[in-house]
Amino acid sequence: MTDTIETLQARMEAAVRALDFEQASRVRDMISLIRGGATVTEAERADLSGVERQRPGAMGLGTNRQQVTAPEGWKPPAKPDPMTAGRSSRKGRRKQ
Repeated sequence: MTDTIETLQARMEAAVRALDFEQASRVRDMISLIRGGATVTEAERADLSGVERQRPGAMGLGTNRQQVTAPEGWKPPAKPDPMTAGRSSRKGRRKQ
């Protein structure tokens, strides 16, 4: 499997040098599928035409938002009462 991935990486680099970026992206996706557990034949047959990669800033660590915004209609939960927090309802009872 490692030899296959190395061979595919060489094909991808050759496609980039030839400025064939579409072929390079197809080979990159095949490498991702193989690393994910697909066989070589499954990766070659896979139709990735409708698959879109996540854009930077769409979500997660690369987000461009400065602050998280709550969904519309969301209300924060009530804060716990510090006088009753952590107390058991069976105060004084021992297990026999």
